[in-house]
Amino acid sequence: MEIGKGKLIAFLREVDKHLSRKIKIIAVGGTAMTLLELKPSTIDIDFELPHEDVEEFENATKMFAHGIKKIDTFSDGLIFSQQLPDDHLEKIIPVKIHFNNIQLYSLHPIDIVVTKIGRLESKDIQDIGACIKKFKLTKNEVKNGAKAVDYIGREENYKINLRHVLDRFF
Repeated sequence: MEIGKGKLIAFLREVDKHLSRKIKIIAVGGTAMTLLELKPSTIDIDFELPHEDVEEFENATKMFAHGIKKIDTFSDGLIFSQQLPDDHLEKIIPVKIHFNNIQLYSLHPIDIVVTKIGRLESKDIQDIGACIKKFKLTKNEVKNGAKAVDYIGREENYKINLRHVLDRFF
């Protein structure tokens, strides 16, 4: 099931109703790209939250039938198989939609790119290309962003994927 921006916002509005306090949500991956209008939809929902907000968010999602098969939550900069540097939160982009309890943000496009490099499936390559094109990311920005990431897994795989991305897009 494809999840477009409207469905994402409707989902978050419903979550917002079931929260007992304010929380910060940072969209990552395809979810971020959908909110930033880099792609029309995503196949799942991926959010990063401060560790103290994860339980509150997950409890709120259980309070209503939303029909979304997969909702992944990441915490404190550990996104997919990459640990983003601590300063990644200084670059997040506010998503200008009003909620009562949710403060909604998107990862910065450079951080979207470096987290997608780890897996690098065909859809990730397309997503990386869209981020690079729309936000006019440079080769040095991608290279430096990737250097700042700690890859959890075989480091050589990440380096191979990074070389592929740099060769393909620059």
